[in-house]
Amino acid sequence: MAKKVGFFGQGDARADSKDIPEVGIGMIGYAFMGKAHCNAYKKIPYIYWPPTAKPRLIAICGRNEAKVKEAKERYGFEKYYTDWREMLKDPDIQVIDNTAPNNAHKEACIAAAEAGKHILCEKPLARDATDAKQMLEAVKKAGVKHACAFNTRFVPAVRLAKNFIDEGRLGTIYHVRARFLQEWLVNPDLPHNWRLSKEVAGSGTLGDLAAHSIDVCRHLVGEPKCVSAMQTTFIKERPSADDPSKKVPVDIDDATEVIWEFQNGAVGTLESSRFCLGRKNDNSFEINGSKGSIAFNLEDLNRIQVYLPDDEMPEVAGWHNVLVSEAFHPYWEVWWPHGHIIGWEHSFIHELNHFLGAVATGKDVGPDAATFEDGYRNNVICDAIVKAAETGGRVTINY
Repeated sequence: MAKKVGFFGQGDARADSKDIPEVGIGMIGYAFMGKAHCNAYKKIPYIYWPPTAKPRLIAICGRNEAKVKEAKERYGFEKYYTDWREMLKDPDIQVIDNTAPNNAHKEACIAAAEAGKHILCEKPLARDATDAKQMLEAVKKAGVKHACAFNTRFVPAVRLAKNFIDEGRLGTIYHVRARFLQEWLVNPDLPHNWRLSKEVAGSGTLGDLAAHSIDVCRHLVGEPKCVSAMQTTFIKERPSADDPSKKVPVDIDDATEVIWEFQNGAVGTLESSRFCLGRKNDNSFEINGSKGSIAFNLEDLNRIQVYLPDDEMPEVAGWHNVLVSEAFHPYWEVWWPHGHIIGWEHSFIHELNHFLGAVATGKDVGPDAATFEDGYRNNVICDAIVKAAETGGRVTINY
């Protein structure tokens, strides 16, 4: 028999692959996030050796038969479906991975839970907290494993920041500033797409970008207490993707600005925008405490900025630029010699391996990964931000 492996997949390299359990994957969606998740599934079995569980790509589902058939061949699934209801009947599937647009999360995830499938759902969990609560209730009732895919938690530098905070090395937290900035909507001639539709996406930068910042700040610091906010839409309509001569209204936020207070007394700001020229994927945060500070930016994800005053060496006091690539750093035990950096896509390998480990061993998905509970709370915070922006007042977070 193979030696039992640890939760993160590390164990006896002499293990017989025949002893590694397979977990059947059924994926809804095949675009941006589908590609990122498939990349992770295909790498897990040889990056984590022996893996806690080996993903088996059973089926992929999408409405466009030609495109989903192509995705089946591209990613190596055994079959494809054009109706997720039919896919849920497949007995070989244990996990439903929902990477579809936001409006396709609720119904499919609830049905998957009722079918006894474990569920990994992309963020935001839902378009609003009402839908998210129903999804959370469904997975609790079914007793299945569930995760909301906030992959930033699984960047080694972010996990190192959490370790520092949990160990008390930053002391009492005073400030929490986070932002997620992109530039891709600055051109007013860019065609309308589903991310610009409230009916499909639920919100704009709030659910697409700020949700990531909200999750990582909750994960690192704790629960927000209240928010004040403003939102704006810079370009009110865009050309139709089908007919550029026609205009389609934009009914989501192009930018969101938030002032927030945390239950532990910390205060700070949260900003999200897709109108910041020069910012490609600036998912960053800075946390200031009584003993030190930490700063991180996803655009330079192998590094973390750390300020920990050293009274014994005042001549080198200041911010330190730490390359997070040592073998003793989080998640690095499976990667390369130090200095051989990894990328954004590797966070999904860590995340999905963790989730498959929970499915295979029965261990908890949280608190390392975000669960549907975290996804629901994220939606509650987003809804409170919308209310604060609409009313111009301060809104208390109430789960």
